[in-house]
Amino acid sequence: MKTFMSRAAFAGLLLSASMLATAATPAPKGAEVFIVSPADGATVPETFTVKFGVKDIALAPAGDVTKNTGHHHLLIDVDKLPAAGAPIPLDANHMHFGKAQTQAEIKLAPGKHTLQLELGDSGHMPFDPPIVSKKITVNVK
Repeated sequence: MKTFMSRAAFAGLLLSASMLATAATPAPKGAEVFIVSPADGATVPETFTVKFGVKDIALAPAGDVTKNTGHHHLLIDVDKLPAAGAPIPLDANHMHFGKAQTQAEIKLAPGKHTLQLELGDSGHMPFDPPIVSKKITVNVK
């Protein structure tokens, strides 16, 4: 009986945690994210700086649960936004800036690339609705 109760309690905790993990943080009204530079269509060297901007939302490091805050994720050559209800991936196409950085130096191979920002909440989850920038294209020399 004791083992059954322990397992039932553990299952309840897992269910609660999974429900919380999929609950999206509501986007603050009017919140926007945008790429300050480079400009859309710019020609850039292989290593260049991307500057991030926000409006009507504050930046905070990942893990900081202060209301109406988030942090940047740079999406590189991504055709489809990360799925709602799941953390934004961490890979070569989804760069995380969990220290609330406002710019990053990145290196890309020569050719045409797309860049887009998405704000994530304290747990790297997309907001509801997602707070994303306009997608821009850069030409890397």
